[in-house]
Amino acid sequence: MEAPRSTRDRARRLRRRLDLPEVLLWDALRGRRLEGLRFRRQHPIGPYCLDFYCEAARLAVEVDGYSHDVGDRPERDLRRDAWVAEQGVRTLRIPARDVLDDLDTVLTAILASAREPF
Repeated sequence: MEAPRSTRDRARRLRRRLDLPEVLLWDALRGRRLEGLRFRRQHPIGPYCLDFYCEAARLAVEVDGYSHDVGDRPERDLRRDAWVAEQGVRTLRIPARDVLDDLDTVLTAILASAREPF
């Protein structure tokens, strides 16, 4: 799906500003390091930027920090996930703390999600 120019520009800016959990996860995913799966970071889709996206598995991986638990953010995330699912992409949300505490378990969960049918 093509994304508007403003979303593509935002994705480029976000690629330069990854936070620590995203940096750690990207280091583990880049270069087909996870079972040969190719992931993109800050991939634009429609009006959204996906933290990580694997086209072959139609899987978005979102790293959620504390801000995803407060205010209207949980509802916004639900709407976003529903819209992304309508485009044929499954979303796996991972707490940032899990990436920091147990990256191997996170990678196992990502691989399991990539292998399961949508």
